[in-house]
Amino acid sequence: MGGDRSGRGTVSTELFAPAKLTLSLCITGVRPDGFHEIDAEMVSLDLGDRLLVTEGDGLDIVGVDGGLHVGTDDNLVGRALRLADRTAHVRIEKAVPAGAGLGGGSSDAAAILRWAGIDDLVAAASIGADVAYCLVGGRARVTGMGEVVETLAFEERTFTLLTPSVACPTPAVYRRWDHLDGPIGDHGNDLEPAAVDLVPELVRWRDELADATGQRPRLAGSGSTWFVEGEYPGGGRQVVRTVPPLVPLA
Repeated sequence: MGGDRSGRGTVSTELFAPAKLTLSLCITGVRPDGFHEIDAEMVSLDLGDRLLVTEGDGLDIVGVDGGLHVGTDDNLVGRALRLADRTAHVRIEKAVPAGAGLGGGSSDAAAILRWAGIDDLVAAASIGADVAYCLVGGRARVTGMGEVVETLAFEERTFTLLTPSVACPTPAVYRRWDHLDGPIGDHGNDLEPAAVDLVPELVRWRDELADATGQRPRLAGSGSTWFVEGEYPGGGRQVVRTVPPLVPLA
């Protein structure tokens, strides 16, 4: 989704960066360089960030905590701009929480790559493992280190998310998985045992969602979001729906 509108005195382009939900995740191996290989199913959601791209330079992030102006040197959007050899001022209106396992930062970067006409999945994955999938979107099987994305038939599905007020840093979760000698998750996500071991408070939120829905929640990627299928609004829970792949903007 994108469109032009007036902003900052110039023509600007508005982009939509959908969150991703990892429905299943199996770690299939660890490379000699320490990176992990996965086999996962991911879907795009109608929950997402909005980006406003204009002439200039810099990055403004606006969310529930107010505005933040940061440089583009050490974040995924900055990496995407450098990969595309483009300069722009980007304003991000955040709706996807950080550290929640929903790929907000990766999707923001992918939106910039689509805007710039970049469709190289290997290059996209080089700036962040989830960026390649987010560049494609929709429903897909993701393998390798994230750079192999096989599109699957779109399915209309509804999920309920519960995101704790704690974050799960992805690198730390993978390190804990290694430390635990590579446990296999009992509920479709091999990273769940490591995330719960790293952040024990996750269990309380899992049980809260289970009590509200009568289902056993699954962890989204490396966490911290728990999800179940179906519509169960209320109590801080968020109902989301899958969306098909985005049409490239270039």
